[in-house]
Amino acid sequence: MKARKHIPWRTRLHNTIYESNTAAGKAFDISLLLVIIGSIVVVMLDSVESYHNKYGDIFYVLEWAFTILFTIEYILRLISLRKPLRYVFSFLGIIDLLAIIPSYLSIFFVGAQSLLVLRALRLLRIFRIFKLTHFLTEMEFLKTALASSLKKISIFMLVVLGLVIILGSVMYLVEGKENGFTSIPESIYWAIVTITTVGYGDISPVTPWGKFIASIMMFIGYGIIAVPTGIVTTEMALAVRSKKEKHETCPGCGKEGHDRDAVFCKYCSAML
Repeated sequence: MKARKHIPWRTRLHNTIYESNTAAGKAFDISLLLVIIGSIVVVMLDSVESYHNKYGDIFYVLEWAFTILFTIEYILRLISLRKPLRYVFSFLGIIDLLAIIPSYLSIFFVGAQSLLVLRALRLLRIFRIFKLTHFLTEMEFLKTALASSLKKISIFMLVVLGLVIILGSVMYLVEGKENGFTSIPESIYWAIVTITTVGYGDISPVTPWGKFIASIMMFIGYGIIAVPTGIVTTEMALAVRSKKEKHETCPGCGKEGHDRDAVFCKYCSAML
């Protein structure tokens, strides 16, 4: 009879926590996802005053129970790794830490528990749990488009900033303090609200010249909304065209750069 191979406890722990393709790993990930959803629901309900007044003590106990569970999970993740610092400073590692820090901060700082809503970020693990990461590679072109648009949009926003400062200052001179434009910063605030077509209505022009300037700014605002959208859309179209020229992303390794007539990936030999 063949002897059963002994697997070190740290390896078993690592496989359970980090490997979702095993039965234990899948069960752990789904249980963790349910606990995350439960903790978020508790935080949301606790923010409702009527529920807080009636079930505040229960919510308090549940929040600490979730915090202790997440703390144990975080420690187990560190123990199961040979190089835990890589996890600590990784994107998901930072999110996991942010999920437990607010509860401990609330001991010293009143109101810090409101930061527990950051636990919603842990739902990003759903991509790994249900193997949805390949969908993220399809959105790589969006990242490329935004990066390419950043410089153009930044220059455009500087122009808009100069415009609202000038028009806000003009409105301060035209309307004056008696009509609610008590200072240049207050007038600039009005200009930003008007040119973005938000229009809170807390400050509004009264004089004919003020209304005329406001009307011009409203027309400019519609054009301003369209410009960043056009810039990003153009860059997205260029990114999609570039993606097609490079051939589709390999479903095996996620790399691009294949010839258009390629059938197999040149990196991992998977079928394209």
